[in-house]
Amino acid sequence: MLTTLLEPFAYAYMTKAIGVSVLVGITCACLSAYITLKGWSLMGDALAHAIVPGVALAYTIGLPYAAGAFLSGGLAAISMQIVKTKTKLREDAIIGLVFTAFFALGLLLASINPMAVDIQAIVLGNSLTIPDSEALQIAGIAGITLLIMGLKWKDFTSIFFDLNHAKSIGLPTTALQLVFFTLLSATTVAALHTVGACLVIAMLVTPGATAYLITHRFRHLLMLSMGLGGLTSGLGVYMSYFINTHPGGLVVLMQTGLFLLVFGLTRLLKRPCLIG
Repeated sequence: MLTTLLEPFAYAYMTKAIGVSVLVGITCACLSAYITLKGWSLMGDALAHAIVPGVALAYTIGLPYAAGAFLSGGLAAISMQIVKTKTKLREDAIIGLVFTAFFALGLLLASINPMAVDIQAIVLGNSLTIPDSEALQIAGIAGITLLIMGLKWKDFTSIFFDLNHAKSIGLPTTALQLVFFTLLSATTVAALHTVGACLVIAMLVTPGATAYLITHRFRHLLMLSMGLGGLTSGLGVYMSYFINTHPGGLVVLMQTGLFLLVFGLTRLLKRPCLIG
């Protein structure tokens, strides 16, 4: 029995896939806590679609698609920030305007030379086929993102809780927001490898939403979100070995199932959160 349970770890590609997925899950979940707090669930969806033109262009000219995706996601995030500061449009309108424009551009670029663009890799991802070079890129993105978020988590918390108060105490709110969007873009690129553009929104929303049902204390919410994100990501890839299915879909289904379980418990106990 133990030999069977440990069997996936006998294969280098499975060990790498599990490790990469755990890293991506923890990083996405860290940002998820802030996205949930701010009500920016659409932001993750926007960036997941906005990176498509960068990926398509990178494939076409022979560059690593992570570079194109990061550039495209960064431009989309900056565009949203500029439109937000220069107009009185609501955030949801800005997000919809920018991400649809970027996504349409990506489809146009892909249609120009369809043989050069691996649409399935963009849309679905696959952690089991990640080359060592890209695994190192993902580890680097996750490490840098978690380091910055760890060093500046109180500043980010301030601007996400009360932007006006953050401005009044002298925090560089615009710069911090741009940094957050840049990290969100980079993390979206990393998650693209594991779950693809279709499912990355779930990894950027579900762990934080689940943690919010357990506690309303933000420090605890942040740690719970990261723990749940890492656990479900690693376990999803691990279980995919035994049932021979796509790991990204299983990861997201496990995260959704956990959310529904916690939601059911809160309804059963008639409490807004489980532990306060």
